[in-house]
Amino acid sequence: MNRPSPWRVRVSGPLQAYVVGFRADLFEMGYSERSCAEHLLRMAHLSRWLAEIDLAPGELGMPQVEQFLAFHRDCSWADRNLTLKGMGPLLDHLRGIDVLRTAEPAAPPCGRHLVIEQFVAYLTTERGLAGSTIGNYREVADRFLTECGWEPGDLASISGVSVNAFVLSEAARRSNGSLNTVTTALRALLRFLYLHAHTPTPLVDAVPVAPSWRDQGVVRAVPIDHVTSTLEACDRGTCVGLRDYAVLKILTRLGLRRGELAGLTVDDVNWRAGELMVMGKGNRREALPLPVDVGEAIADYCRNGRRGGGSRCLFLSSLAPWGPLSPSAVGQVVARACVRAGLPVVGAHRLRHTAATEMRAAGAPLFEIGQVLRHRNSATTALYARDDMAALRVVARPWPGSRR
Repeated sequence: MNRPSPWRVRVSGPLQAYVVGFRADLFEMGYSERSCAEHLLRMAHLSRWLAEIDLAPGELGMPQVEQFLAFHRDCSWADRNLTLKGMGPLLDHLRGIDVLRTAEPAAPPCGRHLVIEQFVAYLTTERGLAGSTIGNYREVADRFLTECGWEPGDLASISGVSVNAFVLSEAARRSNGSLNTVTTALRALLRFLYLHAHTPTPLVDAVPVAPSWRDQGVVRAVPIDHVTSTLEACDRGTCVGLRDYAVLKILTRLGLRRGELAGLTVDDVNWRAGELMVMGKGNRREALPLPVDVGEAIADYCRNGRRGGGSRCLFLSSLAPWGPLSPSAVGQVVARACVRAGLPVVGAHRLRHTAATEMRAAGAPLFEIGQVLRHRNSATTALYARDDMAALRVVARPWPGSRR
């Protein structure tokens, strides 16, 4: 069979005028010729369907798109599983040139939903939390206010009793770590409600303290020989291998979090000063020293492995559409590296522990490790001394009556 060519696809009907621009967008986003041809064929099918029902491009909206999908899935065996996501590139292009009719504006939020929107704005502007964290906090807030049956002005329905009842119901179906996340989000919500006069008294102290991971075990660092194996397993003769090698180098040497690494841009690398600007928690931008080996890995990726697409993000996906790596994709990079090396799969955050442990083993004092990891609380950094008897002897006080 001949390979499909995007230049051989013929689009007739209302969308014919937009073929050239859509094809150029597909190539710019990194789609192969085969994928471009498939998306253009979907455009041709949609255009013919619009002509059959006598619908102009300006009248096309999401309800019509869903009608087309249902019709096309019944008529086409090849596209029987076609979804809105599969139509995404075409819909995004039509939306970008103002062809796809936007949805009617939603009604303004009111009642509990308005309070939740205000809570999200508070987390974004005043707390500077990451988008994924805000999403988790929003779910907890919605669930808590729904179970309490609370609405603005109804101050009697929310109390310490309802707070305890909610936490106990969550504890029955969650692990200790998951429950700790819920209680943290709940404290943020109760603090917000009091600051904005939705509750007459602060109820933060009514939230029970969930068991903390800080009190369990020792630091879960990855052995250095395992780290070396994962780095050696990266095929640096390919674009993906160059990217994965640079990602692993940053995680193991500088201890960045997944979201921090995913948010790096090419402008964050200061080659002359030898620094890397990192956007950390609370929207704090801090400069980290750029080790030589990390800088070389980034430079090699930028010169020989980083694709185009117009994105200023430092690390891009390897498949079209080219775009920034998501935090979850960073975790997948680590997981795939472990599989290639024949090692147990570990999370990306374990490499942060590894970076701290290696700095401690090299003789770095805890306050310097805290500066690199950008800890606000020195107690967090002290966790990395739990399995270091020499470091603990420096800070531990002798037991009364014992001999030193």
